[in-house]
Amino acid sequence: MAKTKSIYFCQNCGNQSPKWIGKCPVCGEWNTYVEEVIDKDVEKLKEKRNPSAKKNEENKPIPVKDVHDIEMRRLDTLDTELNRVLGGGIVPGSLVLIGGEPGIGKSTLMLQLALQLKGVKVLYVTGEESDQQIKLRAERIGIKNEQCFILTETNIQQIFKQTEALAPDVIIIDSIQTLNTVYVESPAGSVSQVRECTAELQRYSKETSIPIFLIGHITKDGMIAGPKVLEHIVDTVLQFEGDRNYTYRILRTTKNRFGSTSEIGIYEMLGDGLRPVLNPSEILLTQREDDLSGIAIACMMEGMRPFLIETQALVTPAFYGTPQRSSTGFDVRRMNMLLAVLEKRAGFRFGTKDVFLNIAGGLRVEDPAIDLAVISALTSSYNDMPVPSKIAFSAEVGLSGEVRAVSRIDQRISEADKLGFEKIFISKFNQKIDTKKLNIEVVTISRVQQLMEELFG
Repeated sequence: MAKTKSIYFCQNCGNQSPKWIGKCPVCGEWNTYVEEVIDKDVEKLKEKRNPSAKKNEENKPIPVKDVHDIEMRRLDTLDTELNRVLGGGIVPGSLVLIGGEPGIGKSTLMLQLALQLKGVKVLYVTGEESDQQIKLRAERIGIKNEQCFILTETNIQQIFKQTEALAPDVIIIDSIQTLNTVYVESPAGSVSQVRECTAELQRYSKETSIPIFLIGHITKDGMIAGPKVLEHIVDTVLQFEGDRNYTYRILRTTKNRFGSTSEIGIYEMLGDGLRPVLNPSEILLTQREDDLSGIAIACMMEGMRPFLIETQALVTPAFYGTPQRSSTGFDVRRMNMLLAVLEKRAGFRFGTKDVFLNIAGGLRVEDPAIDLAVISALTSSYNDMPVPSKIAFSAEVGLSGEVRAVSRIDQRISEADKLGFEKIFISKFNQKIDTKKLNIEVVTISRVQQLMEELFG
């Protein structure tokens, strides 16, 4: 009979301890340790996992020049946005983890992928929904694929058994927190079960070269649930995010062993599934007939992708004591810094004003290149003078009021020119841009005061 013992695991980072402790010494979280029973017979466990593994086989170091090159032919997902974030397609034998809030569209995205892969045998394993629920969602999406198979199972040994009989080309697991293995006695969703199931799936994907997609839950802090080691095991980590009150979703890469981590994909949630947004700038810009005060267009970069967004500001007198400072989609501390710069360097008096800032479309923006657009929107609302709708901004603002250069300015200018903008304000310290082939006027400035003179005279 195999020996068993209890070990305490941190549910946040996966750290082990022989006894319960209140504060995790690794991640610093409180009350995250839970007791789990583990199998102590390690040798027997290894034989169960790998009965065909050769004993006493040793790996010897070899020179890097003697390593054989293997040509990896990526599998086209037929989804331009998913191809973008994966680095060009699905890599054989890769393990991809996708996380997101409940109801954001993770299962819809994966089922849509399974139905789109024509000529590819896909096994969709679900532990959270029934066959009928998956069928209803597939009918709503409206894509038919006879090579898509549904399996409702949570035991990973049974999943491997069915996989060997079916021989699929792609496997999708929904979700990793529902799986369990017979080699761990703790309940499904625990740290030990999640880690062990992910490790077994990783071994299986590497041995068979079958790509596997894992859907993962996230915690209240927005992190993928389970131990942090889970993200180290997989090859790619994708974060599916967005505001459920809006229709737009962003698929962001946080780790990718086969491509860039600075790519994003944008989707629009519709009644019949997720639609890839090929040109997000046209959707994020409000189509308005008249020029209104407090609105400025920023040309930002999200990863390697440029697009234009609308910044909206409202500045009103504060009649109720302490002035309010509210920001949606933009860091409120950075907004306070920009207000201080306008107070000190440009002579505006925001100390007695309520200030509200909003990034249209429900996006969360961290690119400092929208500083100039934020300042333009704030001063436009302060003066109640509109900024012409055909003007864009792309520059960072420093504490001394200087307009600082930003990266990839040529891509930003090209995006504004493509969408029909007539003028763009950038930093004087940016690299020289060849504007002969462009129809847009590039205005370079070095101080905030120059911007005020150009806009309001």
